[in-house]
Amino acid sequence: MSLARKHVTALLVAGALTAALPGCASGTPGAPGTSSAASAGDGETPKLSGTVTVFAAASLKATFTQLASDFEAKNPSTKVTLNFAGSSDLVTQITQGAPADVFASADTKNMAKLTNGKLIDGDPVNFATNVLEIAVPPSNPASISAFADLAEPGVKVVVCAPQVPCGAATDTVEKATGTTLTPVSEESSVTDVLGKVTSGEADAGLVYVTDVKTAGDKVKGIPFAESDKAVNTYPIATIGTSKNKELAKAFITAVTGGEGKKVLTDAGFGTP
Repeated sequence: MSLARKHVTALLVAGALTAALPGCASGTPGAPGTSSAASAGDGETPKLSGTVTVFAAASLKATFTQLASDFEAKNPSTKVTLNFAGSSDLVTQITQGAPADVFASADTKNMAKLTNGKLIDGDPVNFATNVLEIAVPPSNPASISAFADLAEPGVKVVVCAPQVPCGAATDTVEKATGTTLTPVSEESSVTDVLGKVTSGEADAGLVYVTDVKTAGDKVKGIPFAESDKAVNTYPIATIGTSKNKELAKAFITAVTGGEGKKVLTDAGFGTP
């Protein structure tokens, strides 16, 4: 090869190397040959993982059990742990330090206790409403047909305790109608009231429309017009001490989104 050709070849090689250097530099913020976007999963949303503990009102048992199952199916690396009880009992547990990530209340009053106590992260979201209905055994032994019938002598009626949302709603209806009930038992959750009726221990119980629907043929539901005097609104929120707020917020999104609303409305809940 002539001296001139060698010189030209050398220049071409040098130029090619120089042109390649910027490309190498721009691709090395992380590992060699890996861009920042690729390191972040090429822009994909990170997969959810871990456990989220949900404290929910007893009247949400059927719907939240289904929603939790659906959530886990869509996010295989997650686990939803559910704790159901009366809303006031759940507030007490959370206030005393129980490890919860999400709280879903059957009324705004109990949620406000946590909000006022600075135990909630962000603002609660209202996601459903519910109203009372009279539940009686299928044979309706006391011939109940109206709310006023519950005050008749000899009728064994069971209600929720006053501090429980369904109990507060019952009290509201009593005052609005001028009816005074004399319950044989006051229970700490709406499911306990329903249990007294299905077991035959009560002639009637005041529960939610959704509880009657869930019970199927175990009870007979008696709607009453005065129930619109006490419509309960259900809020949901992330607990401030949650160890997995990202997962907690994702579960709340599932509850308040389109599919969650369908599950709730199919169960008889109203929209806020």
